[in-house]
Amino acid sequence: MNPSKIFRSDLLTDKNVIVTGGGSGIGRAIAEECLALGARVAIGARKIDRLEQTAEELRAGGGDVYAAPLDIRDPEAVDAWVDGVASHWGGQIDVLVNNAGGQFPSPAIAIRPKGWRAVVETNLNGTWFMSQAVAQKMMSSGSGRIINIVANMWRGFPGMAHTGAARAGVVNLTRTLALEWAKSGILVNAIAPGVIRSSGLDTYPQEIRDSIETEVPKHIPLKRLGTMEDVAWAVAYLAGPCGDYITGETICVDGGQAHWGTVFPI
Repeated sequence: MNPSKIFRSDLLTDKNVIVTGGGSGIGRAIAEECLALGARVAIGARKIDRLEQTAEELRAGGGDVYAAPLDIRDPEAVDAWVDGVASHWGGQIDVLVNNAGGQFPSPAIAIRPKGWRAVVETNLNGTWFMSQAVAQKMMSSGSGRIINIVANMWRGFPGMAHTGAARAGVVNLTRTLALEWAKSGILVNAIAPGVIRSSGLDTYPQEIRDSIETEVPKHIPLKRLGTMEDVAWAVAYLAGPCGDYITGETICVDGGQAHWGTVFPI
């Protein structure tokens, strides 16, 4: 396992961390960073082949990894999956990273009901199902961290109305749960990545990918795309002692994009 570039190697020693969507992209980078800091990690995703391959590669690097297929849109499946993780670890879950999500670019007028429901089911409902199931375990121990990965949708999200609406819901959910669950020692925060160079970009048409690489940096104050490590480091910050007095917040990891410029034309 490669060491962390910025955190000490024992930052998350003996912590049990769940990362949804941990089979690839940002989720995998988060899992790798947590493992490098001494945590045990559970990853779940719908694509079983990729999940198993990732788990094998992480274990080969010395990581303690639990992996099982997971559909966060199905509350019964979520409950069973979380029970399996808790049983594997002896009941303790310290950190949940709600990273799993998905969307597709489309003008709002062209989004069909099936597509709208699919995005909202994954990004909003899936986050809620996972949070509630894990929080029930965390309340038994009187502590825990929930970190929701959202999106940069603060000034509207042209071309992504479905995910913008869902992610905005998650930000409000983050604030609400932070207030309700503070008495149980559960801290709830969110991270809003900007445009990150990751395998997630491969799901978009080539024309959009080309534009993201060449045009989007012009609209970001720092003039570059983000890296998956940028997001993983923010997760580690909130999961470790640095995050002990932070709850209900959303950290933008976007090079200043939320404050200036545009990415998708109207």
